[in-house]
Order: sequence, then structure tokens, then C-alpha cells
Amino acid sequence: MELLIRNAVVYDPINGIDGERMDILVRDGKIVDSINEMQAKVIDASGMIAMPGGVDIHSHIAGPKVNKGRELRPEDHLRYAERGGRVRRSGVGYSIPTTFMTGYWYARMGYTTVMEPATAPLETRHTHEELNDTPILDKACFPLVGSNWFIMEYLRRGDLEKCATYVAWLLRAVKGYAMKLVAPGSVETWGWGRGLMGIDEVIPHFEITPRDIIRGLCRANNLLNLPSPIHIHCNALGAPGNFRVTLETMRCVEDLSRGDRPSIHIVHIQFNAYAGSDWASLSSGATRLARYVNRHSHVTADLGQVIFTDTTTMTADGPWQYRLHNLSGNKWINHDVEAETGGGIVPYHYRRRNYVNAIQWTIGLEFALQVKDPWKICLTTDHPNGGPFIEYPRVMAWLLSRRARLASMRRLNKTARRRSILESLEREYSLYELAIVTRASPARILGLREKGHLGIGADADISLYRIDPSEVDPSRDFRAVRRSLRRAAYTIKDGEIVVKEGEVVGVTEGRTFWVEAEVPEGVSKEVLSDLKERFEDYYTIRLENYPIEEGYLRRPSVRRTRPEAWVV
Repeated sequence: MELLIRNAVVYDPINGIDGERMDILVRDGKIVDSINEMQAKVIDASGMIAMPGGVDIHSHIAGPKVNKGRELRPEDHLRYAERGGRVRRSGVGYSIPTTFMTGYWYARMGYTTVMEPATAPLETRHTHEELNDTPILDKACFPLVGSNWFIMEYLRRGDLEKCATYVAWLLRAVKGYAMKLVAPGSVETWGWGRGLMGIDEVIPHFEITPRDIIRGLCRANNLLNLPSPIHIHCNALGAPGNFRVTLETMRCVEDLSRGDRPSIHIVHIQFNAYAGSDWASLSSGATRLARYVNRHSHVTADLGQVIFTDTTTMTADGPWQYRLHNLSGNKWINHDVEAETGGGIVPYHYRRRNYVNAIQWTIGLEFALQVKDPWKICLTTDHPNGGPFIEYPRVMAWLLSRRARLASMRRLNKTARRRSILESLEREYSLYELAIVTRASPARILGLREKGHLGIGADADISLYRIDPSEVDPSRDFRAVRRSLRRAAYTIKDGEIVVKEGEVVGVTEGRTFWVEAEVPEGVSKEVLSDLKERFEDYYTIRLENYPIEEGYLRRPSVRRTRPEAWVV
């Protein structure tokens, strides 16, 4: 199929295109430089802006925790229900929508690629089942490694080569894309009835610290030359004063920079940007974190912006979920996954008049507006923890328009409003900067070379919105812009029109990305021997039943990496 998009106002930051009126040519699912215009389908994009398809770096959309959340919260099913149609399946859900609803809603907003950021390796088979079931989107998943017994044992012995080789085996075995660390060591420590808040406390039995895990896995990531940095949910999440732990986490890998590539990505930084000593004195640490990020190139972050709504929190940080259950009195699920990780689920409602919730809302925006370089930021709500991804257009409006922020602040808790600096921040994102934080930056951080841009050879993932920059001022007309961003005029996936005027008109099967890293054969044999010797001591299944076959994935896309040098 050939497609010609005429007269679009294009925002493509990777190629430096900032609001230029131009045509976009598509053939066989790729952006090309020439087509047969007589045979091509034509879209007149006059009065529209064009951006690459949206890329979400961090959204909990699939796997056992999401499915358990659906079971825990039948009331969530009532928020949205959608009947099937000519091309659509039926579905329900708001904060934890079903797989089909997830694909449809992302596509309606112009998103085409989404990362599932936390999967217990042992249970990743089910994660892939749900990713297979999610239409339209390209996706990947990040195995949890921050409390893994094999990794902690290798790091305790100082055997980085074997640790890196085990990581390579694990990514290949479960078809994962990047390493995810959730409060390193905290789940294991909690299993011994103890808490773990900073990064220099000793983890029982393994006699290493979270700092050792963070640095060790960052070095392993560099050794394997993986396309994306380690993704870390910092220790002490949700605790007043935790911005200091976040700062120390960033500092501890300053010397492990990979040139112009980040060495660490801090996820949902809003939840780890709290100052104060208790809930009554809670305040924002966003300014201090933004100041650090502005001065250093080795760190990137996504926002984890809070939305004032009812949602479902879910995370591998089981100890925090237990504390949230006690704070809120809401129902709670806890889960431990053998020698790997844990997790919890707690429903939660963010309220404007609640002081703590109001401060949380201001923190994410303060950080986004004070980091000078948008290439270091990705827009997320940590779906569904800070709020459902369906509400991304609200966050976009707050970034684009100070008026939109002030309109929301007028309804905010008065004490929180008085203590926040948000009203004094006059910066407003441009549409070009919005394209960076929702497309170009996440694609670049993830190492997805064919995503996040509209250059020749890129995947033909394109979103068109009915926003005419010559007539519409996003700062003044933020409500109209928000409506347009919620319902794309067109979403094109791999060259096929899947959304028209906010309605799903076509369904494609997205790809699943995963990484296969090469390691020296001798070290690989030693690690495999270790696994065979100890696996059944640690697990309730046999080693041969652990790996997931590539054929189990629908349309898998493999990224093979070769170490630049096997030198520790």
C-alpha cells in the first residue's frame, strides 16, 4: 500500500523539523522518498499537525499483576464499556482496561508503541500472552532484576562477567528488552521482616547493598551493550524526604556514563521527588532533582504525573504497597515470585482537596518545567499508578499551557497551592517539545531507531491531529487542543490507517521487541552449569520449562547486540 499525506504541519524533532508544512510518503509500512502518486491513497492534512506515532516508555498494560488488578476491581469495569464493531472487539475498564481496549485507546490518542515496564521473569509467559492479545501497538517488556537471587549472588562474589551473562540469558529466556530494577533489594529484605529505605543498607543473607546492585547492573548493561539503560524505580518510593535517595541513586552511576547515551533512566520520578520529614511537612524536591538532571547527561527520567481521579496502583515494590494499604485502608493484594521479585496492588483515589495528593500533582509538573532539555524527559503517568494513560491529553495541556495549570490550581488544596512554586513557573512547552517528550525522547532512550521520527526508512507510524498552528494557540486554546490530542484525526500504523476522527477503523497486529545479547561461549557454559545446579533449589519448575520460545510471541522483532569489548 502507498500513502500520500499532503500539506501536514510536521513536528519531527529527531530530524529537526519544527512545524514545517510538507508531504509524507509511505510505502510498504515505511517512510520513503518517492511513491507512485497516481496509485497512492491521499490524505489531505491541511489544517492538521503531524507527529510520529506516540511512544510510551512506561505503562503497566499486561501481565499477571494487571490481570489480578482486573479481578480485584470489578467496579473499574463500569467506568468505560465498549461494544464490538465491524473491526473492534468489545472491552471494559478505565484504570485497568482489557487488552483490546488498551490498544484501541492508545491508537485513538495517536500512540503506536508502548513498553510494559515490569514483569516477573517467571510469569512473563502470561505477560506475552496479553501483549499478543493487545492490538495495533508495538510493545516490549522489561524483566525485573533488582531482587533476583542469581544476580545478587554473582554481585556478592564480584563476578560481573557471570552476572552480565546471566542477564543476557534471562533476556533471551523470557524475551525481554531492558533491565528493570524496583527498589533494589527491598523485596528480599522485606521477606526477612525488615525495611530498606536507602541505597547503602545491607540486604540480609546476600551481604550487598542496593548501591552494589545498581552499579553492578549498570556495568553489566554497558558490558552487554544493551540498547536501553537500566530502568530504576528508586528505593524509598512514596516516603517523605526520598528525593535524597533519588539524588544518591543518580550520583552512584555518574562514572558509568556511556558517552552520549544515558546510563540510568529514573522511572516515575514524581513518586521519588518528595522533601519534608513526614506527611504534614511533605513538600517538593523537584527543583533539586531538576537542577541535578540539568547538570548531568547520564540520567533521564519519566514523570509519573498524578491525575485527580480514581485509579489502581500496582508495583513490584511490595513493601510500599503494604504501607499504602495501611495509609488508605483500601483493599490490598500482595504477591511474592519465588527467587525473583514481589508486588502489590491497592486501589487509590487522588483528590484535589487532599494536601498530599495536591503536592504530588504539583511535583511532576514542577520537574517537567524546570528540566531545561526535554530530551531528558518522557511523559508518563506510570499508568495506572499516577492515573490512567487515557488522561495523557490532560498532562499535555498542562505542559503546553500555563492557563491550563492555573485553572487546575484554582481548585487545589490551598496549603499545597501556597507551598508550591508551580504558579511562578511561566514556561510552556511548544508542540515541538511535546513531540520530544511523547515520541522522540522515549524512542531514543529505548534505542528504537525506526521509531519516534518520520525520516526515510522509519516505520510509518504517524499521528495527525486537527490543530492548525496558524489559528490555534495551545496556550490560550488548551481545551480545544486537549480534545484534539484525545482523538486523533488519523492514526497510521505501519502504513495502514487504524484510526479516523477518533474512531478505530482498522486493526493491525503489532510487533513484540526483545533483545538477544551475545556473550563469550566459555562464560555462557559456566553460567548455564550454575543454573542447572541450583535452579531446582530455588524454583518450583524445571529449568527447561523456564524459557519462552520465540514462536510463542506474535510477530517477534529481535534486537541482537554484541559487546563492544568484554573487559570489566
